[in-house]
Amino acid sequence: MKIKAIYIVLVMAFMSSGSVFAQNNAEKFKVSGNCGMCETRIEKAALAVDGVSLADWNKESKMIDVTFDSSKTDIHKVHMAIAMAGHDTQMHKAKDEVYNKLPVCCQYERGALTQATSHEGDDHSTCSHKLEKKDSDHSECTRPNKKKSGSCCNK
Repeated sequence: MKIKAIYIVLVMAFMSSGSVFAQNNAEKFKVSGNCGMCETRIEKAALAVDGVSLADWNKESKMIDVTFDSSKTDIHKVHMAIAMAGHDTQMHKAKDEVYNKLPVCCQYERGALTQATSHEGDDHSTCSHKLEKKDSDHSECTRPNKKKSGSCCNK
């Protein structure tokens, strides 16, 4: 009987060990948007990234709180997913064709996020984002040029 109890305890400990080793990070950043439909779209895009467990966008402050497991994803992928849904972030500008398909009430004033748009010097040769083609030119990326140690692709 004691062996069964020990076995059950070990199995339960092993099953919960995944959450013990999770590397949860919380980040907050600005995302352009206007209304409740934007909020739904932004949060849905962020939550679609594998490893994101929380996404809460505030339409007044235009800030999103994101919690993610850094062993599964990184903040860059969250920015990319949101931009691909049509909303500019501090790191990525949404493509014009995606932005233009947003409902009129969701079309915010572009240029509100004033990060640098230069991408020259960033090495994207090993970029493998699940949300985009591997050979993307990252033309929508607005992350400042940080050379190899901080390129927008976290390797």
